[in-house]
Amino acid sequence: MSLRMREQLIFEYSRAGRGAHAQWPAVPPAPESSARATSARAASATTRDSADDGGVPASLRRGRPPLLPEVSELDVVRHYTRLSQLNFAIDTHFYPLGSCTMKYNPRACNAVALLPEFLGRHPLAPEELGQGFLACLYELQEMLKAITGMRAVALSPLAGAHGEFAGVSMIRAYHHARGEAGRNEIIVPQAAHGTNPASATMCGCVPREIAVGPDGDVDLAALRAALGPRTAGIMLTNPSTLGVFERHIEEVAQRVHAAGGLLYYDGANLNAILGKVRPGDMGFDVMHVNLHKTFSTPHGGGGPGAGPVGASERLLPFLPLPIVACVDRGADEAHASEAAPRYRWLDEHDLPQSIGRLAGFGGNAGVLLRAYVYLRLLGREGLQRVAQFATLNANYLSARLQQAGYDAAYPGRRAGHEFVLTLRRQSQELNVTAKDVAKRLLDLGFHAPTTYFPQLISECLLIEPTETESKQTLDAFVAAMERILCEAREEPQRLQSAPYTLPVRRLDDVRAARELDLVYHGSARESAADAATS
Repeated sequence: MSLRMREQLIFEYSRAGRGAHAQWPAVPPAPESSARATSARAASATTRDSADDGGVPASLRRGRPPLLPEVSELDVVRHYTRLSQLNFAIDTHFYPLGSCTMKYNPRACNAVALLPEFLGRHPLAPEELGQGFLACLYELQEMLKAITGMRAVALSPLAGAHGEFAGVSMIRAYHHARGEAGRNEIIVPQAAHGTNPASATMCGCVPREIAVGPDGDVDLAALRAALGPRTAGIMLTNPSTLGVFERHIEEVAQRVHAAGGLLYYDGANLNAILGKVRPGDMGFDVMHVNLHKTFSTPHGGGGPGAGPVGASERLLPFLPLPIVACVDRGADEAHASEAAPRYRWLDEHDLPQSIGRLAGFGGNAGVLLRAYVYLRLLGREGLQRVAQFATLNANYLSARLQQAGYDAAYPGRRAGHEFVLTLRRQSQELNVTAKDVAKRLLDLGFHAPTTYFPQLISECLLIEPTETESKQTLDAFVAAMERILCEAREEPQRLQSAPYTLPVRRLDDVRAARELDLVYHGSARESAADAATS
């Protein structure tokens, strides 16, 4: 399925005087009795630098109306509906975007999160009027604790990077509380997500990159050399963005802890190990969970997301607020078990060492509810199947593509939930790049995998099929990749100029990034009209 429609700019539908007049707010005329007061205000305005435009100084007011499209309501609806149909999406296409876990989002989760009782709850309403909502969040915290092996969980971070910020802030707070403020180095392996060193820097730490070995595992000699009295911690993803499980994780944890540092788990790849192994059992002290990846809440386009953060016993006091707690209603111990539990928010009085509040209220409520329902639907056994089918799909797809003539970056390793192909050989022999393959896939109805990441592997594609895709879909993707490889050998220029079927042909990525042009300058007709009125 390719996207052949072309949609013009909404400005190109514009016609002078056209608009959705029925939707405009009515402005009642001034009463006759206020005419004298209005005249007095107008006279007073001449002595001021601003008039009735909200107190905006005259020097800052526009000289003429802004150039906005004048379109009917139907024009607007059709325009944005057609734009939405130009998107690649989980609902329309296979979306193997590595390290992003673009799995199907069950509609049942959306339906429950949109119940009027949830939507109508105001965040400032008394706790007594939101016990059902708080119970859901509390149970979500408990389920995430069981899944990750953490001692406690806070739900308020609004994204994965936000969760990273919280986790590194907690590590910093821990060292400050122990009188070791000089520990400000965060070790980051080459295979880490780019947000890891960025989050460390945002928290006032110094990222220190270490190498990975030829087999994809952390280079233990490089780790040993990097550890020292300034080590605050290490940030790891496991499986890593190389698509392989870190086999020396217990030794890594032992060495970091022995040096006085802590371990941060980037939860971006948690999908691969659900129900199989827990970060807490590997020795990690703090982590974030991408609910919008692993637990199937909608994501993309900038949000909304959720990045709950979990902590071990030593970091529990520093968790961000608020956190939902469960307390017994009954004062009589003999009847306490018969009383319904009561839920409340923990605040600064309960956790005086907390790093504070990272979001308004308790986080992205709708995202949290969707993840809660998703976990309830799957159950313990269902979570294990997620990891089993995610890794099965990745290893099947990797084997098929290697049979087709592509090279795996780590052919001797079993893939986790994703794997890396390298087109280094095709680039050298056929002058065809990973970017060319990615662009050609768009013509064949597939969203491209992640390209040129991880950066330490040249001409790479990072492919993650997720557990929700069928064998038939994976086989269709293999067929498309086989066709592309055939074209690369026989007609490489066809790949080098792709895509052909999308509304926009291939862009100059560097120029598009450096010379963004987001302003509509108007047609010749509009320019002439502006000149006549200026």
